[in-house]
Amino acid sequence: MKVIETSIKNLVWIDDNGKKLLATKNLTPGITYYKEEVRKINGVEYRIWSPYKSKLSAAILNGLKVSVLKDIKKVLYLGTSTGTTSSHISDIIAEEGIIYGVEVASRVMLEFVNRVVENRRNVIPLFFDARYPELYADIIDKPVDMVYCDVAQPDQTRIAIINSKYFLKKNGILLYAIKARSIDAVRPVKEIYNEEVKKMKEEGFKIEQVIDLEPYEKEHAMIYARLL
Repeated sequence: MKVIETSIKNLVWIDDNGKKLLATKNLTPGITYYKEEVRKINGVEYRIWSPYKSKLSAAILNGLKVSVLKDIKKVLYLGTSTGTTSSHISDIIAEEGIIYGVEVASRVMLEFVNRVVENRRNVIPLFFDARYPELYADIIDKPVDMVYCDVAQPDQTRIAIINSKYFLKKNGILLYAIKARSIDAVRPVKEIYNEEVKKMKEEGFKIEQVIDLEPYEKEHAMIYARLL
């Protein structure tokens, strides 16, 4: 096995007998979070970042440049669920960074706390509805470098927009995992993506990339945008 460094600290590719795997350096060696595979190379433990479990990993494998994550220290994560993706972001930003993880479902939040938060000091759980950023505005050290949104709701684009306008720094990064069927059950997915992108442009976002997440996630895309 061979480690191939990227431009991002703690994010690597692992060449495992010709198979290229995305991985992060484990901030908590010996502890895993979603039964992910682990590779130990030259005394360093790496967690394999599965694109079938994480939309951000899927986006990277489908063309999102890892340089997007360069110099990211403060992250607002909307819809953390049980913490799969946030655990890898936590690896990347390490002790120098912080993630504010917003989740509204009580059972999921409890699992997120027990699974991830208890083992990582750079993750802060926020048990709130992301539709109302004013409720947690005084908790977050503003502005943040990146907003990551993975909220499967009909108004998910509005949620991404209002939180970005509340917390994101100028020219800051928005990574928005859009679930087409949460917005409309029948229209063509590309038509839905285009309509939501139009809304974002009207609200002052520059769209850098729209990345289809097939075959890892059906009827999902990752929108990479910057707030002008």
